[in-house]
Amino acid sequence: MSTAIEFDRVSKVFGTGASRVEALREVSLSVQAGQIHAVVGYSGAGKSTLLRTVNALETPTSGRVVVEGREISSLSGKELYAARQRTGMIFQQFNLLSARTVYANIAYPLKLAGLGKEAVLDRVEELLAFVGLTDKALSYPSQLSGGQKQRVGIARALATEPQIILSDEATSALDPATTAEVAALLRRTNEEYGVTVLLVTHEIDVVRDTAHRVTVMDGGRVVEDGTTYDVFSRPQSPVTRRFVSSVLRSVPDEGALATIRKVHRGRLVQLHVEDRETDHPFLSQVARRTGVDLNVVYGGVEELQDRLFGSLTLELLGEPAAVEAAVAQLRESATVVDLDGATPVPAPSRAAHVAEEVAVGA
Repeated sequence: MSTAIEFDRVSKVFGTGASRVEALREVSLSVQAGQIHAVVGYSGAGKSTLLRTVNALETPTSGRVVVEGREISSLSGKELYAARQRTGMIFQQFNLLSARTVYANIAYPLKLAGLGKEAVLDRVEELLAFVGLTDKALSYPSQLSGGQKQRVGIARALATEPQIILSDEATSALDPATTAEVAALLRRTNEEYGVTVLLVTHEIDVVRDTAHRVTVMDGGRVVEDGTTYDVFSRPQSPVTRRFVSSVLRSVPDEGALATIRKVHRGRLVQLHVEDRETDHPFLSQVARRTGVDLNVVYGGVEELQDRLFGSLTLELLGEPAAVEAAVAQLRESATVVDLDGATPVPAPSRAAHVAEEVAVGA
C-alpha cells in the first residue's frame, strides 16, 4: 500500500513572545492511500492545523508535508493550484454559496477547472445521485437541512475527482442520526471512489464506525497511532482511554465500581476480551482447576470491523491462595487488570446461600 500523505517532523508555531503558541510539535505520521485515517483530539490538540498543512492553507514552521510524493509547501502558482485540485475539502460549517443552487454549488469547482457545459452537467448529475439529492438540484442552501448541506459539501469536494478528501469536523454541527448518515456516506465515498480520506474529529463514535486507522493528538503531539481495532481494544495513552471510554460501556467508572463493591465481596479483576481464533473455554477451566467461583459483575463485548473486543469485570470468590492461582492462570490467556487487590473473601458455602435465600423469602 502506497503513502498518500507523509508528515515528517512537522511543527507549527503561531505568534511570538508571550503570545507564542506551538500548535504542532514534531508530528510524524503516514496516511496510507485508499484508507480513511482519523485524527482525533480535544480542542487545541492541533488536529485542524495539521489538516490545513495538507493543502498548504497553513505552512509548517519546520518539517515537511509530502502529498502524493511532492512536498506541498515547496509548490506555488500553477503547481500548487494543480495539487489542490487533487485534494477536496469538507468543512464543519458547510461553506456553501448561499446565493447559488445546489447544482451551482457542485458545479462551481468544475467551472473553475475549465470543464465544458456538458461535462459539468454529467458530473453534477452523477454526484447528486451519489449523495441522494437529485430532487434538490434547484434548491438553495437555506432550504436544506444540516445533513443535506453536508451532502452537498461532500459532492462538491468530489467534483474534480480528487485523490484525497480532507474532512474538518464535518459532522460536529449535526445531530446524532444525521451524523451517522454522513459517516456512512464518507465510507461509501472511500469504497466507491477509492479516495483517501483524512478525517479530523473529536467524535470518537464517528471514528469507530468509519476509520481504518486512528491517530490521537494532545498538545500538538501524536500520543497514539494504530489501527482502529487496536486503538479501541487496547488504548495506551490517558487521552485515548478517555475518548474510548466515552463510547464503550464495558469498563466501569469509579461510581460503578463503588456500587459493585457494595454488593460483591470478592476480588475484582478486569479481563480484556479480544478477537480470538479459538473457542477455548479458559474461564470455566480456570474455575474448575482452582475451585474459585468466577462471577461476571460488569462488562460487555462489542463488534468493530467484524472483530470482537470488550471487557469483563469478574468477582473471584475462594481461598486466598486459590484466587491468586486463578488470577495467574487467567493472565496466561488474557490481559488481566487487578482493580482493587482487596483481600479475597472465601466463597460462601451452599448452606449459607440457602440460609440467605430463606431470610430474603421471609
